[in-house]
Amino acid sequence: MALDVKGKRVEVTETGFLADPEDWNEDVAREIAGSEALELSEKHWDIIHYLRDEFYNNNENQPNTRNIVKAMQKKWGTTIQARDLYQLFPKDPSKQGGRIAGLPESRRKGGY
Repeated sequence: MALDVKGKRVEVTETGFLADPEDWNEDVAREIAGSEALELSEKHWDIIHYLRDEFYNNNENQPNTRNIVKAMQKKWGTTIQARDLYQLFPKDPSKQGGRIAGLPESRRKGGY
């Protein structure tokens, strides 16, 4: 499977994750999100950049939804709940967000 991003072929796995994480950029993220009927807002980007930072700068950590909630509460300065993140990423904030962020597929089971 592949995506066409501004004339460049980007290979993805059967589950939609990048075959080569080095192919990621914000245009690729927009293309993946668009294929999942999402238009990325500033809050989406906050989560995407957080997930990438955790993975690349924290020993390949892939935070679960609970940890994303805590991080976004701190960043946004307001109380939020998991359902708020599911409104942004309905197919699971950690997994769908990770896919759009260009991270490898998490082998962690869902939930908290």
